Amino acid sequence: MPESRAGTLAQPSDLVDVAHLVTAYYTGVPDPDDLDQQVAFGTSGHRGSSLRTAFNETHILATTQAICDYRKEQGYDGPLFLGRDTHGLSEPAWSTAIEVLVANDVTVLVDAADGYTPTPAVSHAIIRANGGGRPGGRAQSRPADGIVVTPSHNPPADGGFKYNPPHGGPADTDATSVIAKRANELIRGGLADVKRTPFARARAACTAYDFMGTYVDDLPSVVDIDAIRAAGIRIGADPLGGASVAYWGAIAERLGLDLTVVNPLVDPTWRFMTLDWDEKIRMDCSSPSAMASLIHRKDDYQIATGNDADADRHGIVTPDAGLMNPNHFLAVAIGYLFGGNRPDWPETARIGKTLVSSSMIDRVAASLDKPMVEVPVGFKWFVPGLIDGSFGFGGEESAGASFLRRDGSTWTTDKDGLLLCLLASEILAVTGNTPSELYARLVEQHGDPAYARVDAPATREEKAKLAALSPDDVSATSLAGEEITAKLTEAPGNGAKIGGLKVVTENAWFAARPSGTEDVYKIYAESFRGPDHLAEVQAEAREVVSAALG
Repeated sequence: MPESRAGTLAQPSDLVDVAHLVTAYYTGVPDPDDLDQQVAFGTSGHRGSSLRTAFNETHILATTQAICDYRKEQGYDGPLFLGRDTHGLSEPAWSTAIEVLVANDVTVLVDAADGYTPTPAVSHAIIRANGGGRPGGRAQSRPADGIVVTPSHNPPADGGFKYNPPHGGPADTDATSVIAKRANELIRGGLADVKRTPFARARAACTAYDFMGTYVDDLPSVVDIDAIRAAGIRIGADPLGGASVAYWGAIAERLGLDLTVVNPLVDPTWRFMTLDWDEKIRMDCSSPSAMASLIHRKDDYQIATGNDADADRHGIVTPDAGLMNPNHFLAVAIGYLFGGNRPDWPETARIGKTLVSSSMIDRVAASLDKPMVEVPVGFKWFVPGLIDGSFGFGGEESAGASFLRRDGSTWTTDKDGLLLCLLASEILAVTGNTPSELYARLVEQHGDPAYARVDAPATREEKAKLAALSPDDVSATSLAGEEITAKLTEAPGNGAKIGGLKVVTENAWFAARPSGTEDVYKIYAESFRGPDHLAEVQAEAREVVSAALG
């Protein structure tokens, strides 16, 4: 077998032809009867590539009109904050969305500098507009919401389009199912009911909003910037060619930090990226392969950080450990924030984690005597708690998290990669230890878990059956030599369906969930008895799932 190119610099043959990509956006016509070419909202909006006729002007015209129709039904008649990232399809889709929004008499707020806008900056703007985020904040009588044009960390050929309702977080299925159904009806009807205004006129009707200044100037309310500055923490921030590029420069300048923007380049081919594990260009800041160039420079900074294309995810690099596993940093962040460093948070503030996040978090929460809530996969489950302050922190294993302001009020209700990156510097400034050093202490206290995710093949019918399992469908009583203590198809924190199965023992667990995009199911597993036991858990997990599927 040829040697893997994972972690090596992209070559010309790896790069997308941006002109071809954009041409396909405008010329490709989806087949409304082809499931792969319909509008389909996953956990983070509709995603696809124009090259596969899955993300074309037709999709965005229909989806934007469907959002306008949904807004009217819900009585959301305030301004809509519209942001975009640096993917090649983002600006064309952003332009299309403006044409439809303005034609539907929506007040559209776009970046004042005509720049890129991270997802957390859009969430922050919505929260502020609707009176959240500050005690005594006055809500608009007309609820504001937002759209972010981004496929997050996906490869350069992909586009993405996600809707954030007035709560500021990712839309739940009660919204996305209605929007997707309406969008596909509009496509089937030949877009006859889509309203549209020529771009020049529509763009002139938009209102400028200082996303970056408003967000950056408010950061001291959520992170101890003074402590970072006083300690002189030397920070390297790599936007990975994404929407946070100008934000990190502004953070350094406006907040007076010793912060270097490691790679200020924006290029829709992402030719400066190192290839991910599967030799694709992917802006995954939790992947050692995609982050190889920053890891190589780990000794140049006390804390180095990376973000994906819309900056809703974080990657933390330290001189002593390189890139931290996202689960490890979540555990450290929770231990730090709830361990006396947010004294003005409500005493009752809880810790939120997804059910496929590490059980190290459970052990840290128990040691702090803090309540922990385990929810299904998807950041949307943290939104209500971050709004009302009942969650101090919400985080998921895929390097996405947010938390309350220092006074206990709402910051964002979507994942905030910039925030978590800055928290890493605050942790070092206040404790004198890197987050990876603090994780080593957690291991000494609670054990050293081995964690991994693998995929197993599954047909569309098997995936549907897996999503609909009940605990009674699992006949196994033990897993890798340990008694099974729980069989879950609903999240213990809120009783919501997990769309799969989780099996738990004293020292291990696995969770199996169908993929939304491929003919596989994902097996997440963890063991506090080491890698060999983890391998046993993974092997038996396949057997348990196969038996349950019949």
